[in-house]
Amino acid sequence: MGREARFYAFGSLAYFVVLEALLIGAVLFWPDFEDNLEALRDMAPLQALKGMLDQIGAGGVAAYVNGQHFFKGCNTVGTLAAVIFAMNAVAGEAHRGTLELWLSRPVSRRRLLLERWVGGALAVVVPVFASTLSIPWLLGFVEAEMQLGPLLLGAAHQSLLLLAIYAAAFLWSCLTARPILIAFGMLLFTVLQFSVYLIQVATHWSLFRLTDIDVFVRIGATHALDGRICWPLAGVSAALLATALFVFERRTP
Repeated sequence: MGREARFYAFGSLAYFVVLEALLIGAVLFWPDFEDNLEALRDMAPLQALKGMLDQIGAGGVAAYVNGQHFFKGCNTVGTLAAVIFAMNAVAGEAHRGTLELWLSRPVSRRRLLLERWVGGALAVVVPVFASTLSIPWLLGFVEAEMQLGPLLLGAAHQSLLLLAIYAAAFLWSCLTARPILIAFGMLLFTVLQFSVYLIQVATHWSLFRLTDIDVFVRIGATHALDGRICWPLAGVSAALLATALFVFERRTP
């Protein structure tokens, strides 16, 4: 197993463990959360948080799990993982001085880049699906249940957002030799997006509004992905990948 493959494998495993740990804690806390929902709503300092609690109150355990797993866990940990897997793809090689050696392999640049892109993309999305698969089993411990089908559709929806973030960081990696710059820039972007989400008059400008609790509730109710969100996200990822391939073909070590 090559260095990059090991990095993706062990990084993906660590990412899954964190997601699963957060999910276990959230599911086991559900009975206490349900009993104290009104008190928690009264203590919420922001209207956006009160709105989320209202959504959970209306949607029950399904809205709670979607909020805890997808909106909170996958958006935070998943975004971090997406940036980490993408930032070293090309910029890391350039920073270590090994880009020329990597490019000397007897395969095309397109294949080199696509192999690395696919490896990182799988490392980003597989833990989302793997952790989601455990939800019905975990809910049995608190005498609650959810259907697996809508949960997997939710995982697919969440993965499309994470892939768009991954593709943006990957393109940046093709443009620079400073992975730390990518990490810092994407961190600032993520903090800004979460901050905007919490401002009631600006919340719809937040990227994370695309994975709001009501989006997953709608997926559960219709048993279908929302094409108005999913197709643009997929298109953005494809366009960013195409641009990365164009840039990488013309990059010099």
